[in-house]
Amino acid sequence: MPKPDKGAPPRASPPHTPPPGTESEAEAADEAGVSAVEMGTYKCCIFFTRRFALGDTTTPEDVRVLFSRFAGGSPYMGADDLRRYLAAWGGADGEVAEQVVDRVLQDRSRTPRFGRPALTVDDFMHFLFSEDLNPPLRHSKVHQDMNAPLSHYFIYTGHNSYLTGNQLSSDCSDAPIIKALQIGVRVIELDIWPNSSKDDIDVLHGRTLTAPVSLIKCLRSIKEYAFVASPYPVIITLEDHLTPDLQAKVAKMVLEVFGDILYYPESKHLQEFPSPEALKGRVLLSTKPPKEYLEAKGGTMKDREIEPQFKKGEREEAAWGVEVPDIQDEMQIADRQSEDDILYHERGLDDNDSQKVCKHAAPEYKHLITIKAGKPKGALVDALKNDPDKVRRLSLSEQELAKVAARNGPNIVSFTHRNMLRIYPKGTRFNSSNYNPFLGWVHGAQMVAFNMQGHGRALWLMYGFYKANGGCGYVKKPDFLMQTCPDGKVFDPKADLPVKATLKVKIYMGEGWHKDFKQTHFDSYSPPDFYVKVGIAGVPLDSVMRKTKAVEDNWVPVWEEEFAFPLTVPEIAVLRVEVHEQDVSEDDFGGQTALPVEELRPGIRAVSLFDHKGHKFRNVKLLMRFEFT
Repeated sequence: MPKPDKGAPPRASPPHTPPPGTESEAEAADEAGVSAVEMGTYKCCIFFTRRFALGDTTTPEDVRVLFSRFAGGSPYMGADDLRRYLAAWGGADGEVAEQVVDRVLQDRSRTPRFGRPALTVDDFMHFLFSEDLNPPLRHSKVHQDMNAPLSHYFIYTGHNSYLTGNQLSSDCSDAPIIKALQIGVRVIELDIWPNSSKDDIDVLHGRTLTAPVSLIKCLRSIKEYAFVASPYPVIITLEDHLTPDLQAKVAKMVLEVFGDILYYPESKHLQEFPSPEALKGRVLLSTKPPKEYLEAKGGTMKDREIEPQFKKGEREEAAWGVEVPDIQDEMQIADRQSEDDILYHERGLDDNDSQKVCKHAAPEYKHLITIKAGKPKGALVDALKNDPDKVRRLSLSEQELAKVAARNGPNIVSFTHRNMLRIYPKGTRFNSSNYNPFLGWVHGAQMVAFNMQGHGRALWLMYGFYKANGGCGYVKKPDFLMQTCPDGKVFDPKADLPVKATLKVKIYMGEGWHKDFKQTHFDSYSPPDFYVKVGIAGVPLDSVMRKTKAVEDNWVPVWEEEFAFPLTVPEIAVLRVEVHEQDVSEDDFGGQTALPVEELRPGIRAVSLFDHKGHKFRNVKLLMRFEFT
């Protein structure tokens, strides 16, 4: 994406950067009832230019009606009036109301003309259009019960967390691990292998051209950044390819680096996982109990082996990424496969590789594993059987999950009541793309592992889903995924469900593109033609996308369109928003966001947009209204 003009501020910023106020000409704008209008000049042919106004930003009629209602018909809204509005729509107290009035007047460089500070209708509009003051989500802090076992939560999970790019030839580094922890990821995956001299441990994607990074460097970075975004436990999943002497070295490293914050149980097997609250500030290990070491023939892959495996167009994925596939379609495709295909294949083992079995695994290493990964053989459905005496973790690829979910969905749900289920991307996602996470979530899978170094629609859903519960990386599973009926039945993800609620979404307008993009970014000859796609990601019955009309030649588009979305499972649904710039050849990217439906605040809200990599724009945002019926 092109960079901003020289001298302009960067187009994306960290979260919580307040949008700049309308400081100049604010008083004149109030008098006119519109914001200040700027002009843009575009070249037309060779000798002519075209001038376009930035756009009429007249306050929407719904906002004027709301203002008049709470101001009692007065042209000014005082702190008492705003207090009543916040009580009805925002849940804030009177002290906050006075702070909001002062903040808005300060943002707009206005001083009250008469007596006590008060807001005009355009000041009120400024308040509504400020995500800092009027966010779309109800909770900015942890609000869910954090005292249930770990198996009762969806956990923000990364896949091959050390890779900086594609799965076959990118560098390994602690940088993507740090970035993941900074955004709240709670499960970090490390593939550990002997180094070239067989006397130390490297982290790399085995049998590829990925350049290794040392394990000790990764561990130290995890300790330093583990709790910068969330106080709740970090789980390190290890894909272990080590000899017993190196396993013992790992145990020593882990104990030296983490010390007292490393949690491991006294007993050999856990009958129930501890809670996130009990594990605050702790680090856990999860892997298979060490029994065997795999030494592959031939070392790493050669360039000629890797090159043909990229499909055309996969090297440079478009900003949007591919559309998220429908989980019902995936299960139907899997259902057409034969029963013989539905076998459990342990990740990392290849029957064609020579194996050296080590019967004397390092006992100190084994003792440090809190979440033990099971190693069943045979049919997948057998791997989902519960053991009343112990809990464990099972890992399935996205394809394996689709296969077993097609016929045995309730078995998966029942397994995840007590045990941990981890889903990981299929091996052919060489470009670090991702899958539809709802296939895992609707079946209760706690660890839906994603390539966090990628981008695209599927990853945007992951970002949106884990904005819930204060962004702490743990989201409590809804009750229906944890309940067993008196007749022994559990939730069936394929069952026809009634509509629980309807979400109405109204999109009023948008602004900020002229500040975050070059004037000719979207079109060399005229302002952009924006439209919005809005919809729901969730279970198949709820998943849908709609779109507004395109508003031509306008940097401040006004749509004023409303959509209704019936929801059968609102508890895990995510609202998707994408802004497109209409073009003859291919639509351009104008921003996106995803928000957990259960945490939306009813009413008119400011919704900030993000770039294709998930970075928040400084100024681009939409004014939207949410209503549940």
